[in-house]
Amino acid sequence: QVQLAESGGGLVQTGGSLRLSCGASGRTFSTAYMGWFRQAPGKEREFVTQIKWSDGSTVYANSVKGRFTISKANANITVYLQMNSLKPEDTAVYYCAATGPGALWTYWGQGTQVTVSS
Repeated sequence: QVQLAESGGGLVQTGGSLRLSCGASGRTFSTAYMGWFRQAPGKEREFVTQIKWSDGSTVYANSVKGRFTISKANANITVYLQMNSLKPEDTAVYYCAATGPGALWTYWGQGTQVTVSS
C-alpha cells in the first residue's frame, strides 16, 4: 500500500512561517498530481494547492495565493508547502494528497495541525 505522511505543523503567531513536508512510502506508484488540503473544525475539507508532477505547474486557492508555495522533490516523491504571512484563518489540519490512476485524489496523509494565534 501507498502511505503519505505529513510533518512540520505547529503553533505560530500571525505573520509567521511554517514549512510542511509530505513523503510517500510503500509500493512504487505513478501520480499525476500531489497537493495539499486543509480542514478547520466544523468546516469541510478545502483545496489549498497542487503541483503537476510532469512539468511542475501549480495551482493555488485564492485564499493562499501569494503567501504559500508548493514544491516537489522528484527522486523521493516528496512535496513541500512553504507557508508565509500566516493568518488565524489558516488554522486547520493540513492533509497531503496524491492522485491515483484515474487522476482522482486517492491517497491521503493523516494530517498535521497548523495553529496560528493572534
